[in-house]
Amino acid sequence: MISYRIDIAEPHTHHFEVTVHVPRPVQQQELSLPVWIPGSYMVREFGRHLSGLRAWQGRTEVPLEQLDKTTWRAQCADARALRVTYRVYAFDTSVRTAFLDDRRGFFNGTGLCLRVAGREADPHVIQLGRLPRGWSVATAMPSTGEREYTAADYDELVDHPFELGAFWRGEFEACGVPHEFIVAGAWPGWDGQRLLDDTRRICEQQIRFWHGDAGAPPPFGRYVFMLNAVDEGYGGLEHRASTALIAARRDLPRHGMETLPDGYVTLLGLISHEYFHTWNVKRLKPVELAQPDYTRENYTRLLWFFEGFTSYYDDLMLRRAGLIDVGRYLKLLAKSVNTVAATPGRQVQSVAEASFDAWVKYYRPDENTPNATVSYYVKGSLIALALDLRLRHKGSSLDVLMRRLWALGNGGPISEDDIDRTLRAMGQRAAADDLRAWVHGTDELPLVELFKSAAVQWNTERAGWAASLGLRLSEGAVSGIQVRQVLAGSAASQAGICAGDELLAVDGWRVRRLDDAQAWVPRQQAFDLLLVRDQRVRQLRVQPQTQSALQELVTLASIDKAPAATLARRRAWIAG
Repeated sequence: MISYRIDIAEPHTHHFEVTVHVPRPVQQQELSLPVWIPGSYMVREFGRHLSGLRAWQGRTEVPLEQLDKTTWRAQCADARALRVTYRVYAFDTSVRTAFLDDRRGFFNGTGLCLRVAGREADPHVIQLGRLPRGWSVATAMPSTGEREYTAADYDELVDHPFELGAFWRGEFEACGVPHEFIVAGAWPGWDGQRLLDDTRRICEQQIRFWHGDAGAPPPFGRYVFMLNAVDEGYGGLEHRASTALIAARRDLPRHGMETLPDGYVTLLGLISHEYFHTWNVKRLKPVELAQPDYTRENYTRLLWFFEGFTSYYDDLMLRRAGLIDVGRYLKLLAKSVNTVAATPGRQVQSVAEASFDAWVKYYRPDENTPNATVSYYVKGSLIALALDLRLRHKGSSLDVLMRRLWALGNGGPISEDDIDRTLRAMGQRAAADDLRAWVHGTDELPLVELFKSAAVQWNTERAGWAASLGLRLSEGAVSGIQVRQVLAGSAASQAGICAGDELLAVDGWRVRRLDDAQAWVPRQQAFDLLLVRDQRVRQLRVQPQTQSALQELVTLASIDKAPAATLARRRAWIAG
């Protein structure tokens, strides 16, 4: 059994102290820290936070040789137990790494627990040392004693994050299964019961989606949500029986809240997304990730399915659980449509290619990102939508496909061929062909006709002026308006505006907000733009485009007067 003792000695220095005990080591025992964490497809170099590595057998210090950026070799004299100690710097509030101060601690095993080569299949134990007064522990890892937790192997060890501190804790049952919700850092006066009630509805909806009202139990006996509330932040990372979340404090529900603010709906969508991953990513997963290699990138072309299809279902589950109405759901769909339409990279890169490139592109965005790539999350969700509506028009649904894929290997790894074969086995050969074209091509999705088949009207309205010019801006309180990104083929691009430019004046008038210039510049009229680039003042002539997808925003609305079969199709889609 491999064991880890994790101590909090001086939390104000943001360091965990870790001791690893390895019984019966080999003569040249290698130990390494992962370079990435499953579910977040980027090499994050966790080893850079490790310091002070030393090793002993009994009282004899063992020589350590560093082999690469994240691997060490202990030169053991014999088979006596090996003890390795080190410190890990933890000052990252994200869900992917580790954090420690005098108020809160959090860690994933990938950032703290060295992997013992050749012993990955052994049982692993985490023993937490003495905690500061008033602190508690939250994790889905089974407890076997006071502050002691056991995993069957290394993969399970690193799939259970830990939350430490004086946090809020709530509990509920969903379909008979106990769930916990941990919230750290919340403002006083927030409504914890509302969060529990709404989350329970999401969980019950999803358990029934996968297993039916009287089907098999979910693939976990207990589930834990861990939310870190911060001033600004958003994100989540799925695990086999828990999820780590981060959200803005202002987005938590308040007592007496009669309507659902957009921020709270976004938080509920995040909760829904990560919970859906319990099935679609943690069990159903790409065959390439069935046995993750923690030492390098693990490539797959299927993130459009595992992230994109999950992104489709996250808000749909809010609607089916009755947390949002049809109008709110269609508004959320329209936002996704407009996001993809304002991404020129959709015509450059397919979602299969974007999935493969996630390691170097999605998690490392820059000023050219929207021109060179497409989000496998957002366009993947639209592909799921298109496939669902097409299947429903032919008497089936994406729900049926998802459940059949789950049954295929009892929630095991799948390939793109498995998806294709399952569609064809459902008698949906045309849909299978369409899906392959959408996933591997860059043509526009036939959403207008598909929405019409579900009694949803596609409308357009005028986009904001800056957006229609192809500009993504951030406002500068003193120096002007900063250009973050310029969309390829747009009026701004053709005029020669560059990312980093500071916009100062339009036709000689100083502006603090670019859209203010519409008070004197007709929308399609050319204008002179004064800007600063690298401390030099320049003037450019901008000619707005008359024909551009950037000129319009899509809105969606229900069609009340439609054939009965079409209305029934919409009810079945949105209500499940």
